[in-house]
Amino acid sequence: MDIHEYQAKELLTKNNIKILRSTLCHSGDEAYNAAISLNTPVVVVKAQVHAGGRGKAGGVKIAKTPDEAKNITEQMLGMTLVTAQTGKDGKVVHKVLIEEGADIKKELYLSVTIDRRTSNIAFVVSAEGGMEIEEISKKSPEKILTVLINPSNGVKSYHVLKMFLFLGLDKAIYNEFTNFVTLLYNAFLAEDMSMLEINPLIITGGGNLIPLDAKIALDDNASFRHPYYNDFIDEDEEDPLETKAKSVGLNYIRLDGNVGCMVNGAGLAMATMDTIKEFGAAPANFLDVGGTADSKRVETAFNILLSDKNVKAIFINIFGGIVKCDMVADGVITAAKNIGLKLPVVIRLEGTNADKASELLETSGLNFIVGDSLADGARKVSKIVNG
Repeated sequence: MDIHEYQAKELLTKNNIKILRSTLCHSGDEAYNAAISLNTPVVVVKAQVHAGGRGKAGGVKIAKTPDEAKNITEQMLGMTLVTAQTGKDGKVVHKVLIEEGADIKKELYLSVTIDRRTSNIAFVVSAEGGMEIEEISKKSPEKILTVLINPSNGVKSYHVLKMFLFLGLDKAIYNEFTNFVTLLYNAFLAEDMSMLEINPLIITGGGNLIPLDAKIALDDNASFRHPYYNDFIDEDEEDPLETKAKSVGLNYIRLDGNVGCMVNGAGLAMATMDTIKEFGAAPANFLDVGGTADSKRVETAFNILLSDKNVKAIFINIFGGIVKCDMVADGVITAAKNIGLKLPVVIRLEGTNADKASELLETSGLNFIVGDSLADGARKVSKIVNG
């Protein structure tokens, strides 16, 4: 679950990490008043969207007067910001953060994430702050250091020292750096984050460490521990189809292919997507109807697949266990009759009540294409989308 910069900074403040003063604004007048209130030589107007690379796309600008802050805000609100992370469609700016300026002496990069290969917490640091870490890793990987921390033991002094020496920092700020790393680590665990990126982390003229920007992804599997997660949801930033799916308990993630996939179970979903790729096509989504899906949920899933303009054909691959195949077939038939069968649909049903499901499909009067196996279904749907 991605959140906005201003929300990320709220979490950092909650965990005793110092940030710059700022105000969230939704209009030019609010930005004008915020700039006056901050009372600094310059303020920074920052578009609030779920994407990095805002500066290059015109989403971060400096204002030297309240009037300038107002004008920039009015120009920024409503604009479509296109960055490497938004895709070609971009993100519409609905709000901005007005933040006080800072005396920047040095910019660093620091992120915290989970290394699933080793089951450790990974700190990634670089002295090339403000740059895109992906570009640095490609062109100058030696400028990036990863330090793995066993969560059973926590942050140790040698972890901090290794990062400190790699970054080449002045020994006068060692204690502050130690405290900063410890606070970040504790915040990462306490709030159940899956990623925390600070780029840049600045060192001010006074020798203070301050996150100039913050990007956080929260693990929504832990939402039962953190009711405030719901307050961070911004439907303007969410994919409408993903929002619709979530509302009925479906696991749906949009991808960039053209084969809509409906399956039951994450493992089967991965196998289905891999097999589609093996036959030369690409999945348009990950859609898992779950282990307790009823016909209504299946109908909703079918509607979601048909709503994606990139989908050229649908592959329904269900292994019946708790979810009975005839229930899936009934939901698909109902959805197809209600909204019209606009796209080719390949169906492979196996398991509980598969024979009954086949009979329902054959007598439905609809032109479904039946796959005898996973491979056969994937081959047929790939042949369709590839002409």
